[in-house]
Amino acid sequence: MAEVLVPASRLARWIANFTGRHGETSLTVAAGALVGQAADGSTFTARLPFDASYAGAPAAADFAAVARPPARWGVLLVRKGGFAVGRLQGAALDEHKIGRRHVQGRTKAGGQSQQRFARRRDNQARQAYEAAAEHAVRLLGGRSMPVVVGGDHSAVEEVLSDPRLRHLEVTGPWLAVPDPRRAVLDAAVLDALSVRIDVVNA
Repeated sequence: MAEVLVPASRLARWIANFTGRHGETSLTVAAGALVGQAADGSTFTARLPFDASYAGAPAAADFAAVARPPARWGVLLVRKGGFAVGRLQGAALDEHKIGRRHVQGRTKAGGQSQQRFARRRDNQARQAYEAAAEHAVRLLGGRSMPVVVGGDHSAVEEVLSDPRLRHLEVTGPWLAVPDPRRAVLDAAVLDALSVRIDVVNA
């Protein structure tokens, strides 16, 4: 099984291409998703962004029409040494902050030196997470909204453990991203807005 991300505006063409490769494809709606079954036995399951459930007609146009972002939502990407926070209105990035912090790499030294480096690395990582949390509070705090997250699981959990962020509603999918930069944030926004399709080729 393979997963692909497809912007809603291109879904009809994607299904047409799938049909061209695998033969006549029938569409149904099951478990909140649009499901395609091709003549050769291949299938796909398309899910709306933001974990939304679909209950409309089994048609690409109807499905794409409701694949819309919330009025207000956020993105939080955190890795050791870097973070990106974005607040969005619909598909538009309203405000964002990208930060980098130096975190000491692992050392091959043993004994006390290794322990000293480990403590320094932990302190640097904690400072990076605290900085990410402060900016997340500034950009996303004060209101309940869905937020798409990604990066290192432990790093994201550390940032979200800040009680000032408990009102955020973490929604899927999890975004696997490299160290956050502006291009990474922009790509993460596009991924969060895309229809997620699981494809099983016969």
